[in-house]
Amino acid sequence: MDKYGKSKIKKKCDLPITGAKCVHTIVTDLAVFDVDHEKGLTLRKYNPESSVEEIRGKTDADFRVAGNCEAWKI
Repeated sequence: MDKYGKSKIKKKCDLPITGAKCVHTIVTDLAVFDVDHEKGLTLRKYNPESSVEEIRGKTDADFRVAGNCEAWKI
């Protein structure tokens, strides 16, 4: 979430694209996503103080949950 409470991970980029398809992983304070430019986002790990439901609520983009997805270890 940005300082205005909006999701930083969006369904579609609304800024000028300077490097198309160069991102393969997104890491936030809540989650780690794999980026597949054909299939979309996959949640791989998440903050143990969060939940998949919270991450869905705070992420505009659709994502799948990996079969081996789990809370990251600290």
